[in-house]
Amino acid sequence: MVVVIDGKAKAASVTDAVRDAAERLENETGKKPGLAVVIVGDDPASHAYVNSKSKMAKQCGFNSVQHTLPEETTQQELAALVATLNVDASIHGILVQLPLPKHLDSDPIIQSILPEKDVDGLSVLNAGKLAVGDLKTGLLSCTPAGAMLLVRSIHGDDLSGLNAVVIGRSNLFGKPMGQLLLNANATVTMAHSRTRDLASVCKSADILVAAVGRAQMVKADWVKPGATVIDVGINRIPAPEKGEGKSKLVGDVAFEEASAVAAAITPVPGGVGPMTIAMLMANTVIAAHRALGKDAPTF
Repeated sequence: MVVVIDGKAKAASVTDAVRDAAERLENETGKKPGLAVVIVGDDPASHAYVNSKSKMAKQCGFNSVQHTLPEETTQQELAALVATLNVDASIHGILVQLPLPKHLDSDPIIQSILPEKDVDGLSVLNAGKLAVGDLKTGLLSCTPAGAMLLVRSIHGDDLSGLNAVVIGRSNLFGKPMGQLLLNANATVTMAHSRTRDLASVCKSADILVAAVGRAQMVKADWVKPGATVIDVGINRIPAPEKGEGKSKLVGDVAFEEASAVAAAITPVPGGVGPMTIAMLMANTVIAAHRALGKDAPTF
């Protein structure tokens, strides 16, 4: 029987640990972890994400601050807000919700966030620390960090002797995921749209991580029998069985058929998705501990 990895349950255990760490920190220092979330414009999906992040931050006992800026906000205005948050000692984590409206350039904004407050783990300094194997002083990108916890729930901390394949080489997920797997002693192959005979490369994987943004691309014959499959994709496809005009969320893996081959697999929804917000909370409480001179918890 395949193990369906429960991301919701794992995320709940992480947020429970974050809440406990935040409470201890407040008891010791009188200060709550502070998370500032910045959103520009009125994209409904972005607002839904931001609202869920702000709600979770409050549940974790954080000082949660939300800055909602109008669509016409200029690059200079957004940069000025980030600069203000950088020097605000009550704010330990800064998150600028992406994507920004088209007239704004996101990269200089993200790179202007102090690395020690970059709870999304997207700054060049935090990415560089991960690349050289420093997992102690930087902040990890949230989705790969969450996916890695799900891998560890199956295989433990040491992946020596295991082959891992990551499909996708984005800076947001693919590259940091590959680095985390490598750091845990897996033998890692980074596959992508230019990889020759992608299916046979995937079939060599004891741990297969799919992050390509193509609905149900990974079929059963891409999966090594007994492999662990981590599906990072979130795609909306038509679902006529639910009624006219209805749709449903699916991953990058054809879940039903891959489940017949894999030993463990993440569902979509309910797999990697819930871990992203949980790891954002974890990064915030880690950043707060460091800022206040306390030993940071590990998750």
